[in-house]
Amino acid sequence: MSVVNELKVFINKVNEFPEHIKEEKNRVFQFDITDSNTVQVELKEGQAFLHEEVHAEPDVTLILSEKHLLKLLADDLNTTMAFMTGQLKVDGKMGLALKLQEIVKKYQAIE
Repeated sequence: MSVVNELKVFINKVNEFPEHIKEEKNRVFQFDITDSNTVQVELKEGQAFLHEEVHAEPDVTLILSEKHLLKLLADDLNTTMAFMTGQLKVDGKMGLALKLQEIVKKYQAIE
């Protein structure tokens, strides 16, 4: 499945079960996919939106391959190791990248 399709599945799950993001501030997570394009996930007023282009100024940008983004969405990426080995780069607040990982983990637990 393509990364955009996986992101759509993730977004749908977030919007179906918004309780895990209702306390989150409005945020824009940008993914610069090294072997593809740029996409953004926006959390706004308890909803999630996918933008297949740059839509807003990102709060944090993750630079990684499509393969590693798919692993991240499956909660199967050791982000610390990926960061230490240069497979993941973060532009912006590292804390927001970790927050994104927490959110993904919560939604992976939902079938």
